[in-house]
Amino acid sequence: MTHAPGPRPTNRGGPPAPPTGSRWLRRFHRAPQGAPPLLVLPHAGGNASYFFPLSAALEPYADVLVVQYPGRQERFGEPCVESLHDMADLITSELLNAPGALLDRPLAVLGHSMGASLAFEVACRLRDAGHPPAALTVSGRRAPSIPAPGSVHLADDTRLIADMKLLGGTDERMLDHPELLAAILPAVRSDYVATETYRFRGAEPLDCPVTALIGDTDPRVDEPQARAWRTHTTGAFRLRTYAGGHFFLVPHLEAVVSELRADLPAPT
Repeated sequence: MTHAPGPRPTNRGGPPAPPTGSRWLRRFHRAPQGAPPLLVLPHAGGNASYFFPLSAALEPYADVLVVQYPGRQERFGEPCVESLHDMADLITSELLNAPGALLDRPLAVLGHSMGASLAFEVACRLRDAGHPPAALTVSGRRAPSIPAPGSVHLADDTRLIADMKLLGGTDERMLDHPELLAAILPAVRSDYVATETYRFRGAEPLDCPVTALIGDTDPRVDEPQARAWRTHTTGAFRLRTYAGGHFFLVPHLEAVVSELRADLPAPT
């Protein structure tokens, strides 16, 4: 959940990764020709650069495109969006109109925490627009049908910062730096608004495989809440539990990459 400038698109010393032509999508690595696209949606307060290591690990297998939300990094001056439904509409529109015929290839989708709810909403919208996703992986988030109300977005900065520390994922040095903290808190609070006010509107189940990933000490989601994702697809479902809290993705990157690879469509 940092807002420091992210790494430049790279290919481990090779030619720079092709630009996406979209301010919403960042590509850090040059994937092999025909590699299936993987859309990644970050957590509350997160930015695209958080998933640079994941992109690097998946470089041989997928064309990783990470969503950059308004209000952070190079989009710092843009207003944040405080509704996950509105955000899903904007991202879906961007994907449907993206240059390079992005949706001509089967698209896999990954979302972590807030990004998991958003990934589901985008997947449903793509399905309704005639571009059903090939797979959906949801991490660190209860199923949409189980509301996750909260009031942290209404609390003062002290309570908000305490919740950020509880979940982890934010560089502690940023939380102890008044100027950096002042810069990131508006986007974090906006994302908390979007997350805590989100309500499922009853979309029909997807028909793609859905994989739910959780940490066994995550204070935000337990196993029954994660297993309820099963009701949101008629396709295959699996639940994977890892040792760790809300940001178990970091220490278990290799295992998470293996799970993602299992559901990626074949190269074209």
